[in-house]
This record gives sequence, structure tokens and C-alpha cells, in this order.
Amino acid sequence: MSAGDWAAVAAAGAAVLAVVGVLVAMASLTRTLAALRVTVDDLRRQTVPLLGDVQTTVRQANAELERVDALLGTAESISTTVDSASRLAYLAFSNPVIKALALGAGTSRAVRRFRRTNGD
Repeated sequence: MSAGDWAAVAAAGAAVLAVVGVLVAMASLTRTLAALRVTVDDLRRQTVPLLGDVQTTVRQANAELERVDALLGTAESISTTVDSASRLAYLAFSNPVIKALALGAGTSRAVRRFRRTNGD
């Protein structure tokens, strides 16, 4: 056997080893892809019902927010009404109360002076 024959045999052996290596790598890749497919299917099976639950929860939260918004609107309306009533009551009663207090103070001062002048 000549050197060329040995080189051809070595090249053929290297080619066979390369083909075997590629086949092993492809088999490993096929197993990995199959495992990935199973994992994705499991994930899909678990997430689809969860997404339905999330949608239901979001709908309920929106309904509650609308309800709270309505309650806040009612509370604001009540607050405005109470504020207006309070202002009205202040305006209606403050002047007569001030006048009554002034009358009482003036009367008590007059009575004291009257007692001083009559008592001497």
C-alpha cells in the first residue's frame, strides 16, 4: 500500500467518524426537540386555563372599580351637599347668634351699670 492508499483509507475513516458524529448529534437534537415539544405542550395546557382565570379576575376587578367609582361619586355628591348645607346654616344662624350674644353682653353691661348707679 502506498502513501496515497493510506491517505485515502484515513480520509474514509475520518469521513465515517464525521458521519457517525453528525448522526449522534442529530439523534441528540431530535431527543431535545421532542422533550421541548412535550414541555411546550404541558405549558400550553397549564397556561390556557390560567389565562381564562386571569380574564375573569380582570372582569371582576373592573366591575368592582366601576362600583367603587360610583360610590366615590355618591360620596362626593354627599360631601358637596353637606358642605352647602353647612355654609347655608352658617350664613343663616351666624348673624342672629352674633346679634343675640351682643344683645346679651349689652344687657348685662347695662344691668351692671344700673346696679352701680342705683346702689350708690
